[in-house]
Amino acid sequence: MRRQALTDQPNDHHRESQLPESQPLEGLRSYGRRKGHRLTPRKQGLMETRLPELRIDLSVPAPALSALFPHDPTQVWLEIGFGAGEHLIWQAEHHPQVGLIGCEPFINGVASLLGHADRKELKNIRLHDGDAREVLAWLPDASIDRLFVLFPDPWPKKRHAKRRLIRRSTVAEIVRVLKPGGEFRLGSDSAEYLARTLLAARACGGLEWLAERPADWRERPEDWPETRYEQKAKAAGRFCGYLRFRRAG
Repeated sequence: MRRQALTDQPNDHHRESQLPESQPLEGLRSYGRRKGHRLTPRKQGLMETRLPELRIDLSVPAPALSALFPHDPTQVWLEIGFGAGEHLIWQAEHHPQVGLIGCEPFINGVASLLGHADRKELKNIRLHDGDAREVLAWLPDASIDRLFVLFPDPWPKKRHAKRRLIRRSTVAEIVRVLKPGGEFRLGSDSAEYLARTLLAARACGGLEWLAERPADWRERPEDWPETRYEQKAKAAGRFCGYLRFRRAG
């Protein structure tokens, strides 16, 4: 079947020249809240005990990523901005043979994930409670089998463009860390963000968009569980789109 043309994609009226310019990874700054409401005693305890055990040490060169986990995983997946952790927990629970790295700077989200992981006794999760681009810069080439970016803040105002996670420099790093044949998934309730992601992927090269018909980006795959941000978007009547790319061999 003919692969869908870019002109058939959602709100694709931006030229590549309008994409944010690449920026260096040095001097990173994360935007948005770092902390919300006060943590419960249990979650605070997990932040003090479990987080140091699961936190990735970026001060040392990255090892073979399977060495980060106790069970010698068959694959390593990365989720950037896991929110409260619903998707990451679901994937870890349904794929115990896989090692999952999650990145999230929002303390309350990290604490929520730790609570779920502790209750379910999951052993295949490692965390970075900071800017995910630090992890991308740290990761070896061709080391990740699957990478998720689910409902990132679209920062729709033009003056906030520099705050957007998906830009050419980030997509280039995603391409670098994905293994040949590895998959990159992005979900968003912003048609503009979906279109910008498609343009950034085309500008960087190395990624094949897997959609062959509109349903492929309008409908969420069965192995892609719904997050609370997606639920809020749908409750507000916003359209949600789901992009899947494969790293070229």
